[in-house]
Amino acid sequence: MKNSLLLTLWAVLCLASQVAADEQRPNILFAFADDWGKYASCYARVDGSDSINATFETPTIDSIANQGTLFKHAFVTAPSCTPCRSSLLSGQYFYRTGRGAILQGAIWDPEIPTYPLLLQKAGYHIGQTYKVWSPGTPSDAPYGGRATAFESAGGSFNRFSQQVSGQNKSVEDAKEVLLEEVRNNVRSFLKARPEAAPFCYWWGPTNVHRKWIKGSGKELWGIDPDELRGKLPKFLPDVHEVRQDFADYLGEARAFDAGLKAVLEVLGETGELDNTVFVISGDHGAPGFPRGKCNLYDFGTQVPLIVSMPGQPQPRVVDDFVNLMDLAPTFLEIGGVQPPQVMTGKSLLPVLESDKNGQVDPQRDWVVMGRERHVAGVREGFLPYPQRAIRTKEYLYIINFKPDRWPMGAPLAVTKDSIPTTQELENNTFICFGDLDASPTKAWLIENRHNTKWQQHYDWAFGKRPMEELYVLAEDPDQVNNVAKKLKYSKVKTELKERLMNELKSTGDPRVTGDGSTFDKPPFTDPFKRN
Repeated sequence: MKNSLLLTLWAVLCLASQVAADEQRPNILFAFADDWGKYASCYARVDGSDSINATFETPTIDSIANQGTLFKHAFVTAPSCTPCRSSLLSGQYFYRTGRGAILQGAIWDPEIPTYPLLLQKAGYHIGQTYKVWSPGTPSDAPYGGRATAFESAGGSFNRFSQQVSGQNKSVEDAKEVLLEEVRNNVRSFLKARPEAAPFCYWWGPTNVHRKWIKGSGKELWGIDPDELRGKLPKFLPDVHEVRQDFADYLGEARAFDAGLKAVLEVLGETGELDNTVFVISGDHGAPGFPRGKCNLYDFGTQVPLIVSMPGQPQPRVVDDFVNLMDLAPTFLEIGGVQPPQVMTGKSLLPVLESDKNGQVDPQRDWVVMGRERHVAGVREGFLPYPQRAIRTKEYLYIINFKPDRWPMGAPLAVTKDSIPTTQELENNTFICFGDLDASPTKAWLIENRHNTKWQQHYDWAFGKRPMEELYVLAEDPDQVNNVAKKLKYSKVKTELKERLMNELKSTGDPRVTGDGSTFDKPPFTDPFKRN
């Protein structure tokens, strides 16, 4: 009888302990911007006062960085939206996600676990507003489809500069209409939450994705293109048209920041701010600019990552290398869920719980990235442009498996003596070099391709590339001087290639296992084949 009472008491205490643990589990807010590279004013503190990040302000993001951890070396596994998001949701390299590894024709394999649904099973209220994993039908979605979408107030924020510029009202009043949309969408998510349940919310506006209104950076946010003079990376022409295009891009990052403030305002109404983990990042680099989106250079793969944990005593800046697939096991551990063994990502929780600056985990000193296909049909036979890369603190090493293919897609309408009109180049991505979004920068480069001053920039943007690339980052931060053929770096190149290939083989990359042609065959090369 005594033992029975003790067992009963023990069971009650265990249940009470579990309930208490559930009550203490933090909420998770993930703010994830489309096409947003490492551009936020809080990064000026590590990049320097002469950097692009010192030319504009992101006050909301900065306020979270000022009470959180700023990561200097965060990278995506693939610089294209669908494979990046598939990797992030699954906690695995993009090439392990089947049809989730491609943009058009993507179908999700329901056998692949995803962190939101695992958290949901563990009692979290999950939901998203705007973009998470867009291709396919709701049943294909790794986040759970329409049941988790909270957009009752609309999706106009995704076309921020178009909406604000097109209103018959003041700029500030037009902005407020969109910010109230954000607030109401968040309120609808919180209203649906079961009582006392922690939440995991993905806020993913697409406004930073093209296309935006030309001149909106200055008109809506006061970002002067001339302040970018001398600050653009070497592969971008330092001319007014390109500076204005980049200022407009920064303006959309500024709009993302304003929308995030609206999200926080609603959370503040609920008293949930002190029990919420805030994570801010983007899915790859800048669209419509050479060597950004769809490229394995830093301009295409490096993203912001700011994390604020409840009760963090002071802000930190860390040097640890992070691949965004690391977020899935991190979110699971925060929610008290054991990450599945299939996840190749590594939880950041030990880094986040440390009080150190600089390098926290000595093993986090490199990341691996890759690319296959972005949009379909930009090369003959719907073929991809297969690349893999390893990035360390000192070097970037890239393998281009098929150097005979056009990295940004075929020239198509661009011939020796003929080019499309400026309007076509600014509005039609697929008229030429279809993996580089239509933009004023793309148009300017193509129109000036015969000018000897800019031929190198044109080649950096669109030219074919050698099988191997190696960049020494201390001497060449913009990664334009390929030293792969220099004898001086042969040992470094061999070591990096070996480390890269070992990681690809050990994690089952179809590009390097078997005959290596998986991604060159249907259904990967047939965007319309659904079964």
